[in-house]
Amino acid sequence: MAAMAAVFSSSRSDGDNQVSGNKEVKWGYGAENGPDVWGRLSPDYILCAEGRRQSPVDLADASPTRSPSVIFNYRPSPLTVVNNGHTVQVDYSEGSSIEIEGTRYELSQFHFHSPGEHTLSGESLDMEMHLVHRNASGELAVVGMLIRSGRENAAFKPVWDNMPAEEGEPKRIDGVSINAEDLLPREKLFYRYDGSLTTPPCSEGVKWFVLTTPVEMSAAQIDTFRTIFNGNNRPVQPLNERELLVDVPGNSRSEVIKLPGR
Repeated sequence: MAAMAAVFSSSRSDGDNQVSGNKEVKWGYGAENGPDVWGRLSPDYILCAEGRRQSPVDLADASPTRSPSVIFNYRPSPLTVVNNGHTVQVDYSEGSSIEIEGTRYELSQFHFHSPGEHTLSGESLDMEMHLVHRNASGELAVVGMLIRSGRENAAFKPVWDNMPAEEGEPKRIDGVSINAEDLLPREKLFYRYDGSLTTPPCSEGVKWFVLTTPVEMSAAQIDTFRTIFNGNNRPVQPLNERELLVDVPGNSRSEVIKLPGR
């Protein structure tokens, strides 16, 4: 898990350009530096090629479960947005978290991929959002949310109105805030499995919670993102010996805690 610490500066997505032997290794999504060759770009990225517990995966043939609660403790955050060269990312202020089996994971940032990275029984959706959390020990938990084309989604308007088209430094937008809770579907059932970062260095040991209910976003909203990033997704990886679980409908034990300032 030590490799994970390097990916959590405020202006990075699941991972970012790493340094190996004082030489920066540029990864991306093209033929010359994309997912098929990540494992050859740097020794630091070897798990991208040889890891056995990699993400994303196809969400199919999951085993039903009545798992412990995922407790959401989200509060509004001033909007800080960045184009880091791999995605559009929102850096979240301290104080928002999820709780899993008594362990608190602080929300660090959320970002987007298009097309979506996880697939539903082989179906690729238009986009996917990842809300990245980590606990006091540096362990990661990611809530994934699939997005399909449909009605306009006003909850994303603060981000979409301030989406940077060019790579740059994080920018705080004066007078604008965002509440990650507003972006999530009402029903919080999950696919659950242990996986990895979906970008280099592809570190494993990540707890994944992918919402079973996609949210909608208009075609125009999706196109706005795709004019900046289109194809920033890693293909699905083999599940191998891992267990893929899905929450039993009607028994979502996930909760949302109302915090002051909502």
